[in-house]
Amino acid sequence: MRAFTFLVVLSAILTIGLTIAPTLTKAQVGVEIGVAPDCPYGYYDVPPYACAPAGYYGPEWFNDGIFIGAGPWFHGHAGFHGYVNNAYHPDHGYKGHMPARGEKPDPAMRVNASNFHGNEMRDGHGHTVNERR
Repeated sequence: MRAFTFLVVLSAILTIGLTIAPTLTKAQVGVEIGVAPDCPYGYYDVPPYACAPAGYYGPEWFNDGIFIGAGPWFHGHAGFHGYVNNAYHPDHGYKGHMPARGEKPDPAMRVNASNFHGNEMRDGHGHTVNERR
């Protein structure tokens, strides 16, 4: 009888020990960003990446009229800094026309250096940066 009791206690201890032992698992992290929003004048550089109106981004944000991206789709060089006019941002009170995704750009709204009035330097990833280059 002693041997039987010993086996029952031993199996109980092993069962408890195995159930509370930490399990090793490999952590997996995946980020799916999808495709960049199809916006005529670019999109804001922070989620939810809504389309920005003409005049928000300065000319340095475009290459031959094509927006170079912002946020996770940014295609500029690592040290890139470009002006934005944050008066065209909803967080700063802008309530004007907000282009829809897929809307075609109006050539008359194309931003150039002579008529752009930027007031904030950004890095393409949602950060305001110093104006020194």
